[in-house]
Amino acid sequence: MGVKVALFFSLLLLLFCLSFSSSSSSEDVKLKVKGVTNIATTDENFICATLDWWPSNKCDYNQCPWGQAGILNLDLNNTILSNAIKAFNPLRIRLGGSLQDQIIYQFGKQKHCPTIRKKDNGLFGFSVGCLPRNRWDQVNHFFNNTGVKFTFSLNALRGKKNSKEDQLNWKGDWNPNNAISLMKYTLSKGYNIDSYELGNELCSEGVSARIDSVQYAKDITKLRHIVNSLYPNETTRPKVLGPAGFYTKEWFDSFLQHVGPGVIDGVTHHIYNLGAGIDKDLISKVQDPYFLSKIAQTFKDVSMAVKEFTPWAGPWVGESGGAYNSGGKDVSHTFVNGYWYLDQLGMTSTFNHKVYCRQALIGGNYALLNTTTFIPNPDYYSALLWHRLMGSNVLSVSHDSSPYLRTYAHCSKQGSGITLLLINMENSTSFNVSLVNDMNLYPEEFASEGNSRFNLMDSLKREEYHLTPKHGNIQSHVVLLNGTPLELTKSMEIPELKPKIVDAAASSPIKVAPHSIVFVQINDFNAPACAPPTK
Repeated sequence: MGVKVALFFSLLLLLFCLSFSSSSSSEDVKLKVKGVTNIATTDENFICATLDWWPSNKCDYNQCPWGQAGILNLDLNNTILSNAIKAFNPLRIRLGGSLQDQIIYQFGKQKHCPTIRKKDNGLFGFSVGCLPRNRWDQVNHFFNNTGVKFTFSLNALRGKKNSKEDQLNWKGDWNPNNAISLMKYTLSKGYNIDSYELGNELCSEGVSARIDSVQYAKDITKLRHIVNSLYPNETTRPKVLGPAGFYTKEWFDSFLQHVGPGVIDGVTHHIYNLGAGIDKDLISKVQDPYFLSKIAQTFKDVSMAVKEFTPWAGPWVGESGGAYNSGGKDVSHTFVNGYWYLDQLGMTSTFNHKVYCRQALIGGNYALLNTTTFIPNPDYYSALLWHRLMGSNVLSVSHDSSPYLRTYAHCSKQGSGITLLLINMENSTSFNVSLVNDMNLYPEEFASEGNSRFNLMDSLKREEYHLTPKHGNIQSHVVLLNGTPLELTKSMEIPELKPKIVDAAASSPIKVAPHSIVFVQINDFNAPACAPPTK
């Protein structure tokens, strides 16, 4: 009887092993990095997060996911919030959003300060609201104390009225008086503003309101003159950003052709390419390389328009939450959303975008921090690793393997060498990635294969950061770093992000497990584009 039982369990084990081997596989990949020259550059503070104006009764799909996360309600004394921001040292934050063009400021002649309320015929279903003076003080003290690079997005509809013929179309010149009062007060208090932006989603077809491209160019030129007048010192002068909406070629080209040289510093546009937060296919979209790639044309078009019409400015993604209407409640704050988010960061950087602002730091279903507990979601740690590891010089990288392996390379932020980002969206295939350094300055058809490329993985030390979901569940809100859950310390500090060190002597291909994200820093990679500049 004992022999039969032993044979039975041996057979079960054999079947399990056969089943496992048939359902999982590995593939060798040669990843070619062109390190001679860069293909694009980003700002040193490419990572950005947004804060919004939504009140707690902002609801979509029978859920109200904003809680107390709107800027007028947010607990600025929360230790986790403070530590999460300080960890970036610095973090770029944009305060804006749908309701900003209904917000007045309690400065100058504006004494009355109404509260945002539900209103059936109001923009986005809400009434005019107000930023109290004391709240502006609190926000700026908090930002200054946590080292934030602060973008404040201004109300662009002041002085305008909507057209009788077209209720969506707002006409007239922008009235900057209330904004000037806020700016003068801000200057008098010594608050640091990195940039002012004008309006939110008023360009192209608009969302709840729109402004003609020529009129908007006139309005933002006025803002530029105001900023120049108030801040005569160019070294401390805030940047001017716009138009902060969705790209269409006709509107953007017209706008950019009608702004004079030096008017804008950043051309901001918004991205919600995943569709509605309630979309049942959302989890499939964030794992579909074909779908993720469709937005690349927009990034290229914006970059080309900026280069053609306003080459002194840089393209920015000023707001992107992936799925609109506050994100998807079962996807946007989980590990799997990182495929979309990090792919967006990699893609926009290759198209010369300077900044990428994630909607939101806190609030909705798509936030980097949990809306009620403030505990970081998986994408927070992805953003932090990018910020610490990926430098501003973007390199060309390519491979001939599965499209489910997304790859990006930058010069490292600290020291020489490069940092790779490898995203494996396959659910059962791992990739063994060997690095090839392409030092060829000429087109591939003229390249000498034997002289220009060589495998480096057997000789270089590297630092690896493997991100995987807890229990292998891609919808987990807990992420592991090299197998260890990332959790706040007892004092509510962000945990140390320790790499796995692979010594040169034991070096082998980088193993990218199924459903994982890997950052790899290789300090001794010989990339001339990443070397210190010669004198």
